[in-house]
Amino acid sequence: MSTDATPPVPLRVVVADDQASIREGLVLLLGTLPDIDVVGSAADGAQALELVAEHRPDAILLDLGMPVLDGIAATRRLTAEHPGTAVVILTTYADDTSILDALRAGARSYLTKDADRTDIARALHAAAGGLAVLDPRAQATLLAASGARVADPAPEHGRPEEPLPDGLTQREAEILRLIAQGLTNPEIATRLYLSSNTVKTHINRIFTKTSSRDRAAAIGYAHHHGLA
Repeated sequence: MSTDATPPVPLRVVVADDQASIREGLVLLLGTLPDIDVVGSAADGAQALELVAEHRPDAILLDLGMPVLDGIAATRRLTAEHPGTAVVILTTYADDTSILDALRAGARSYLTKDADRTDIARALHAAAGGLAVLDPRAQATLLAASGARVADPAPEHGRPEEPLPDGLTQREAEILRLIAQGLTNPEIATRLYLSSNTVKTHINRIFTKTSSRDRAAAIGYAHHHGLA
């Protein structure tokens, strides 16, 4: 009896970057990986949309600073028109505004260009599987920005605390903080002594109230509102 296993289907990816040398380098780099198939490369956001519409890839590796249609606008279009394609940002920008704008636009993962081949491949696979990935530099930027907000002067004594944004309850805010820390649903359930179904219900309500399509968007929301 044959023991040969069917090889896994490669992840189908589009690469978009306006700098030809970087774009071609990424195509060559990812092309050496047996579990990734680069099906197209684009020099701007508009071309990226065309290629995604044509090839229906699992994920797109997208730069932010591109002509015709920049990465943020392209991400919004891709998320709305091609929700089956996960957007992974790969850019030189590591400021909190760029990161948050990308996550709010629908990007599932955010990498800076000092990421290596393994990091990029891992982020692409994770994003295609519905997971969020922020590289260490992006994480540090968001944590620093969040810390600056937390360090703001406290309200005067006796003044009531400001309500949580968008009608979030204290429990939902607590779960959102744990999501932002990277905890899975089972880990959150264990930490808060809740059932998995209860955690899932809270998370669905969090997504609805914050207009988040996935965990990556919720993480961006949490950092933007100082809840992480």
